[in-house]
Amino acid sequence: MSSLLELVLEANGVDRFASLSTITATVRYGGSFWEVKGHPDYAGAAVVEARAHEQWIRQTDVDGGVQMVFDQAANLITVTESNGDVIEELHDPRRSFDGYTERSVWSEAQMAYFRCYATWLHLVEPFVFAFPGVTNHEIAAHSEHGEIWRGLSVTFPPELDTHNRTQLYYFDEEYRLRRSDVQPEVDDYTKTTQYVDDHVDLDGITLSTKRRVHLRLPDRSPDTARTPVTVDLSDIRLG
Repeated sequence: MSSLLELVLEANGVDRFASLSTITATVRYGGSFWEVKGHPDYAGAAVVEARAHEQWIRQTDVDGGVQMVFDQAANLITVTESNGDVIEELHDPRRSFDGYTERSVWSEAQMAYFRCYATWLHLVEPFVFAFPGVTNHEIAAHSEHGEIWRGLSVTFPPELDTHNRTQLYYFDEEYRLRRSDVQPEVDDYTKTTQYVDDHVDLDGITLSTKRRVHLRLPDRSPDTARTPVTVDLSDIRLG
């Protein structure tokens, strides 16, 4: 474990995180991405329950009651009606994107899978960086908004579903996550930058409540003319 990660974990409440079982929140999704992929109704609010130490997450849409559950251990995404009837179920969801391009339209289960695995990661960053099989090392710092952000390269094992195996993360002087650079495999490795803001301290843990995703230009600057994905958290509860 790098010294930077040790500082990040300590500053964000790793000891309290160790005692958690679940994180529950209301999550509102926005942006043009959902419509581009054929599911504009996935831009909306959901009540989300995530397990803190394993990749399992359930989302129940506030409007309509559609429920989706991603269980990484079972390698399964399930989408159901409010009465429990299965709308779509997909085993080994990551493999279903083989051959897809940035312009490909997704099935409902593929859309649910993306929303579930990405949201789980948002809720457990940066603590997931210390999970078994995850490796990291400090990289060159990044200057932005008049600040210097220290950088961390994190490589995830196959046992965790992430955008791509190695992702870059940047932290401010208070060791709060401010930016991540990822290239989602499911979207043909499109280069994106995520900005993470509006951090809150909740029962000894620091969590971010605002995320904005932009396409990343060749010089690594964001294309702020568009915001394909927005994610906002509220009503966060730790269990």
